[in-house]
Amino acid sequence: MRNAVDLIFEIELIRQVEVNIDYILMLVAKYHESNCEDKSILVSIDKAVNSSIQLRSKKELIERFIETVNSDTRVDEDWKTFVEEQRETDLAAIIAEERLKQAETKRLINNSFRDGSLKTTGTDIDRIMPPVSRFGGNRGQKKQTIIEKLMAFFEKYFGLV
Repeated sequence: MRNAVDLIFEIELIRQVEVNIDYILMLVAKYHESNCEDKSILVSIDKAVNSSIQLRSKKELIERFIETVNSDTRVDEDWKTFVEEQRETDLAAIIAEERLKQAETKRLINNSFRDGSLKTTGTDIDRIMPPVSRFGGNRGQKKQTIIEKLMAFFEKYFGLV
């Protein structure tokens, strides 16, 4: 019976509170104020992230940030710095793994964040790709892999930068 009550409470909570990154950062600040000892706040953060479709792709990032929280942390400022550093690191990894053209890829990503969506049709993706033979070089498969990685990257960082 206890689980049913918890479930009803969580459903009501979801209806009442729109879970966004600001709400999560408020919970992280509470965790920080408890000298990083109140583990129930971590459970609340986990439940809140899992309940939000927009935040699920950002879960790993949020968890890694929480691991860095200590007594010297300034949650809002350090979050922005953390996100920027992680964003640069993750993008550099994709560029290196897929041998993408660095300047063009960064331009595409910056334009995507500005426009609110990653354009995967047209020639934008072709411009950032390394030279691959159009005949037998698995160009289509390579392009699809690049699109999937860039979409995952975009979803992870959109709304945070």
